[in-house]
Amino acid sequence: MSAVFDSLSRFYSSSIGKKILVALTGAALVIFVLGHMIGNLLIFAGPDAINEYGHLLQTALHGGGVWIARLGLLAAVVVHVIATIHLTKQNRAARVDGYGKVASQVSSKSSRTMIWSGLTILTFIIYHLLHFTARVFHGFGGAAYEIQIDGHKAHNVYKMVIDGFSWAPASIFYVIAMLLLSSHLSHGVSSLFQTLGLATHRTDPLFKKLGHAFALLILVGNCSIPIAILVFGYGR
Repeated sequence: MSAVFDSLSRFYSSSIGKKILVALTGAALVIFVLGHMIGNLLIFAGPDAINEYGHLLQTALHGGGVWIARLGLLAAVVVHVIATIHLTKQNRAARVDGYGKVASQVSSKSSRTMIWSGLTILTFIIYHLLHFTARVFHGFGGAAYEIQIDGHKAHNVYKMVIDGFSWAPASIFYVIAMLLLSSHLSHGVSSLFQTLGLATHRTDPLFKKLGHAFALLILVGNCSIPIAILVFGYGR
């Protein structure tokens, strides 16, 4: 056990170890973000579609599946942010020692932006879980949000989302968070391929375009929901 711990400690203390950890947790979060957006867009398919989807998530593994996903998401975000902060500090220390001065300055500026957007996104995730998952605001867990699906009591996800985004502060905060998330993804997706050694001088421009395209897709897809509800009155 001690040998394993020592190996993991040495791996994390190295710059490449932190980069790989940031890349792997980033890849997991990219997959989650895409899947989460696709599921959320079911609201445009009507109440039955998104309510049945929500009920499926809530009942998977006898209710344990959704909590595994939630805790896994939070763990990935926390590890991603902490590793990024430690990597930035390590890069700054190397710059002070006089190694790679120009490259480190450029990287440091980009990293600082990634850190602050990452911390803001972490704050948003916590708020979002409290808002739509724990339902601690607006009485979303009350009897008014109970429905029946296949003879079983379920939560009215459609009504909760419509009511939640009908409140302007929630929609505005969501859109701001999505703008920061998209900025983060635009840089992060392309960096992911570089860290994992998949990018070359020839393919690097392609991966950067892929990062921009993915970020735009997530921004438009996610923001379409609060905008449709708050601005155009969808579902109200």
